[in-house]
Amino acid sequence: MAKKGKHIFDGQSVLITGGTGSFGKKFINIVLKEARPERLIVYSRDELKQFEMQQYLKGQSAVRFFIGDVRDKDRLMRAFDGVDYVVHAAALKQVPAMEYNPSEAIKTNINGAMNIIEAAIDKGVKRIVALSTDKACNPINLYGATKLCSDKLFISGNSYAGSRDTRFAVVRYGNVVGSRGSVVPFFKEKAREGVLPITDDRMTRFWITLEQGVRFVIKSFERMHGGELFVPKIPSMNIMDLAKAIAPDCKTKVVGIRPGEKLHEVMISEDDARQTLELDDCYVIQPAFQWWSRTNHAKGKAVPEGFSYSSDKNKEWLTIKQLQAMIKE
Repeated sequence: MAKKGKHIFDGQSVLITGGTGSFGKKFINIVLKEARPERLIVYSRDELKQFEMQQYLKGQSAVRFFIGDVRDKDRLMRAFDGVDYVVHAAALKQVPAMEYNPSEAIKTNINGAMNIIEAAIDKGVKRIVALSTDKACNPINLYGATKLCSDKLFISGNSYAGSRDTRFAVVRYGNVVGSRGSVVPFFKEKAREGVLPITDDRMTRFWITLEQGVRFVIKSFERMHGGELFVPKIPSMNIMDLAKAIAPDCKTKVVGIRPGEKLHEVMISEDDARQTLELDDCYVIQPAFQWWSRTNHAKGKAVPEGFSYSSDKNKEWLTIKQLQAMIKE
């Protein structure tokens, strides 16, 4: 049942790219519980994952399944027909794989972003929120570089839309606890062998749960004007504390930082900070548009000169017990 009060997706057609992924499945579950969308469209490439999701969601008449790739603009044009809101969660994101297959990352993460922007404008989609990553800030690997380019494309899409009503925003956050391919399931697997490989015992990362990520994206739809890059305030954790939280009895072995990997992640650089406002629950990197009104997000305050938001200098840190609770959730 939907909660009392009007939900932004009530009576609307909502589409999510990469809808069978970790984020997509959680997004679908929350929206079905709390809103009454006219249509909720899962757009993804994998027919097996769509079939499995269909079995899980039997009886949900609002859900539609669209097989397609963000690389295919014609297919996106068909899928976006009559759509009001789009969440762009599709991406190729495995860092080592993208270092070895750079052209594939470009085709999906950059060309796919441009296809979504053009299809959304041509089809009159109201609002689009694209998911980014902490690796897009000062990137040192190809995945991060392609996501930074994607972020820039989506922000500029607001100017590209001209006088049309279509608006774009970006959400950037850190590691998602328990998502496919993340360090949490990797450590759980390695724990069976009795030794956890540690890249560097000084390493820190930002952490967020899937549910927190989904709710932050929905809130971003509610408060976006078009052109913002939203960064949630989330805690950091040291890699050694992470290892203790997952497998306290396991030995650890330092194996060295992998190619394309950082010691600490940054979500807002000092240069971006000049355009950044701080709100109660997040930071907003404002666009450098002439038409952007400084009255947007009027409750926000400018961050101080020299500010950066990095995982090693964060004000909030997870304890071992807190991370264990997040993993259990």
